[in-house]
Amino acid sequence: MIQKTMKMAAIAALAIGVSSCNSNSGDQQDGDVDLTETAATAEEWIDLFDGESLTGWHGYNKTESVNNWEVQDGALACTGKGNKEDFGGDLVSDREFGNFELEWEWKIAKEGNSGVMYHVVEEAKYKAPYETGPEYQMIDDEGFPEKIEDWQKTGANYAMNPADEDQTEVKPVGEWNTSKIVYNDGHVEHWLNGKKVVEFEEGTEEWEQEKSAGKWKDFPDYKITDHGKIALQDHGDSAWFRNIRIKEL
Repeated sequence: MIQKTMKMAAIAALAIGVSSCNSNSGDQQDGDVDLTETAATAEEWIDLFDGESLTGWHGYNKTESVNNWEVQDGALACTGKGNKEDFGGDLVSDREFGNFELEWEWKIAKEGNSGVMYHVVEEAKYKAPYETGPEYQMIDDEGFPEKIEDWQKTGANYAMNPADEDQTEVKPVGEWNTSKIVYNDGHVEHWLNGKKVVEFEEGTEEWEQEKSAGKWKDFPDYKITDHGKIALQDHGDSAWFRNIRIKEL
């Protein structure tokens, strides 16, 4: 009887020890990496515009102060005081990004034209961001004074991929739209007001044909890299941007 009692006590002690080990194995020790926290940090959104200043931005290929962009009522505004050339005063981010998800809100003036570019290379031999960076087109589709092609309309990958007309719903001029670009290892999506309007893969036969046969045949460095700066276009028209944020993928 005594031997049986001692055997049961030993078994109970062993069980408690195993339970204790299992419990401690989930605790973070000194020097351990919290993988959950690390993953969360990697997916954090980065505000590219603080709502108060041009901090984090500068004029493309310029070191002097910017005078054609300003903050108006919490929005980053292109004042439309450019020289009516689309390389007159584009704004670019100080930081560069590779794979990302970029979101922003925007509106433009009547008959206005603007855009957002990514993977932009800043070098003296280029006069404008669009020579290297693809553009998410933003334009007054209805009121623009000149005839525009499908690949020039809002949401399009400018001069490459037209936006899906069945999914495209642009707010009237003067009202805020929401847009998003997703770039992940050559897979690209354009979103407009909650709907996906463009989706394509870089480097496919179709993509290469569009690049070599269209407008970009005269710009050999178009999309030369998969890492670069974000650019906001000054096309000589007033445009407003706010809640600009990015998440690295």
